[in-house]
Amino acid sequence: MAASEISSILSVLDLEDELTCSICLSPFVCPVTLPCGHNFCQSCVDLIWKDTVPATYLCPQCRMHFDTKPELKKNTVLSAVVETLKGTRGEPDPLEEKGDTGTGSPCKEAEPAILCDTCMVCEALHTCLTCMASFCEEHVRPHHDNPNFRSHQLSAALGDLCERMCPEHHKLMEFFCTQHRRCICSLCLQQVHRSCSFSTPEEQRGLKESDLKTKLRLLDVKIEKNQTVISQIRAGENTLKDLVSSKKKMLEAEHQEIRELLERELSDGMNMLDRELQSSQTKTSVLVNRLTQNVQKMNSAKGDIDTLLAQSQTLAFLQASVDLPSEVKFDPFIPRVTIDSKAVSATQAFALILKEHLADLLKLPVEARLARLKPGTAPQLQLPRNPQNPGPGAPPAKGRQKKNPQEKKTALQRQAAAGSNTGKMRGACSIENLLDGNKKGTPPGPRHPAKPEKTNNPQQQAMAGGKMRSAGSFENLLDGSQKGKTKGPKHPAKPETFGIPPNIASAEKRHELLKYSTVLTLDPLTAHKRIRLTDDLATACVTDDPVNYPNNSARFSVCSQVLASQGFSRGRHYWEVKMSSNNFVAIGLAYGSIDRKSAASRLGRSPQSWCVEWFNVKLTAWHSSKETVLENPDPKRVGVLLDCDEGVATFYNVSDRAYPFHSFIFPFAETVYPAFWVFSSGSSITLCKLQA
Repeated sequence: MAASEISSILSVLDLEDELTCSICLSPFVCPVTLPCGHNFCQSCVDLIWKDTVPATYLCPQCRMHFDTKPELKKNTVLSAVVETLKGTRGEPDPLEEKGDTGTGSPCKEAEPAILCDTCMVCEALHTCLTCMASFCEEHVRPHHDNPNFRSHQLSAALGDLCERMCPEHHKLMEFFCTQHRRCICSLCLQQVHRSCSFSTPEEQRGLKESDLKTKLRLLDVKIEKNQTVISQIRAGENTLKDLVSSKKKMLEAEHQEIRELLERELSDGMNMLDRELQSSQTKTSVLVNRLTQNVQKMNSAKGDIDTLLAQSQTLAFLQASVDLPSEVKFDPFIPRVTIDSKAVSATQAFALILKEHLADLLKLPVEARLARLKPGTAPQLQLPRNPQNPGPGAPPAKGRQKKNPQEKKTALQRQAAAGSNTGKMRGACSIENLLDGNKKGTPPGPRHPAKPEKTNNPQQQAMAGGKMRSAGSFENLLDGSQKGKTKGPKHPAKPETFGIPPNIASAEKRHELLKYSTVLTLDPLTAHKRIRLTDDLATACVTDDPVNYPNNSARFSVCSQVLASQGFSRGRHYWEVKMSSNNFVAIGLAYGSIDRKSAASRLGRSPQSWCVEWFNVKLTAWHSSKETVLENPDPKRVGVLLDCDEGVATFYNVSDRAYPFHSFIFPFAETVYPAFWVFSSGSSITLCKLQA
């Protein structure tokens, strides 16, 4: 390179400070000149003045104030000098290196070029790993031409050459210690890392790249799974919104029907009062007409008398006579205007008691309202049930199907009907009789209910006569507690019958129960993996080796239980279960919505299930985690009679006859399924094949 060229380059380098923007501290890019004479990058000035309040434009360097935004014109001379400087240093176009980086700085400082270690002016193109120096095209020529440099290792220009030097031995770190996870030189390998395994940095980079790519693929898979779950959750939210919308519509329809019933009852009451008023007005109108006619006739007689009194001739006066009309004998009276007190009293009493009854119910939580109703009316006010059995393997139903209109006659409708038949309500009926749905067919006149037979069992008191009129709450009926029961000698032929209606308790002959026999099969979709089922799906036993059942939402995963495939929502059904041993076995009933995945899924430990359980030769009845100890008749075969219409499930000890030993009374809110729990190995239950 000529000396004149070097001097010209140095002269340009001396002007580098003058060619630097005072805002971004980088060479000018599209320089502009302010009226005060100072130069800046156009993008830098625009960025500073972008958020400036109007009429406060200042020069960033001398702080001169401008009333209006100055017109920025490009300084072509300064721009040409900057281009000459960049061309001399071999740097790329500043417009490619500068610009808005998105971080708030208008100009990005260009990465420093790697200069030749010999001339310190030209950009280095090669780095000698033996000489540990970088050279431009001119000064690397000896490495190509001189044979003494042929053994030197050349590579592309490296900017981190100093970082590749060993700080202890000042040699190139050309090895990687895999044990200490660091780069080392050849002397480090011979001294400190003599017993360590090593590889080249390139090999280690390849391994690390492979590991990072594996992690990247794992992250991609996880991200995709998370996005899938997010999309499913959003789809579930949409489904939930649709479900809530349908529930709202169904609830609104039910309340609309209630309003229609009340409006119909109100209309009937108003029409009855109108008829009473019309009847009273007809009676009074007849009396008024008669009295008016009487007045007219008496006025006519009065006129005759007045005419006679005005007669001046005595003979004519004495010969004339006036007879009073017969209406004079009629004594006028004010009639007692009233309406039928029986009809009006019954209608008003019904409206008053219905209002108080509804007010008391609506003050309670929703879950406690059904328990407040009488057992005889609670099933009639329950929510409509789906007449089609979805099967215990299916999840709980999302909606409700409406009943047949003929089956929708609830206690409220019967109350409305009782209020409308006011013409038939004779006798001193009490207000309670208006609300009692069990008064059908009772002849008019005073009613004297028979006194129930005294007993210490509160459930027997509650159900004496089959009408359940005791003051005990519905929760006491579900509890099945045995408080106050007198202990006596155990007699297997006549065990205690807790809460069993007389019409069921009397059916002790087995052939009477077989009229309602039902064929059951166990549902493999609900069986716990410790429950093994036979091929005919009639026997369930416990196995130590888990059965390879497929996972599904309907399968019990905590308790070794199984449901039957058949569910019931109406009618009477009877089945029998044979037990191999009376220990660690439970026979019961459960709704299809019973939990399957927690400890609450065990029979009798939630409001969705009922059972009688043999545990350590102890017989207990369970419902909603409430335990009732029973006398154990030690049965080998247990019969279950389910009466969906009455809401009663009775358990029998089946031998020569069927002896009832416990009964559950509950309103059916949904389809109920036979359920079984078998815990210990060797215990099993078998569904018996019955013939009527």
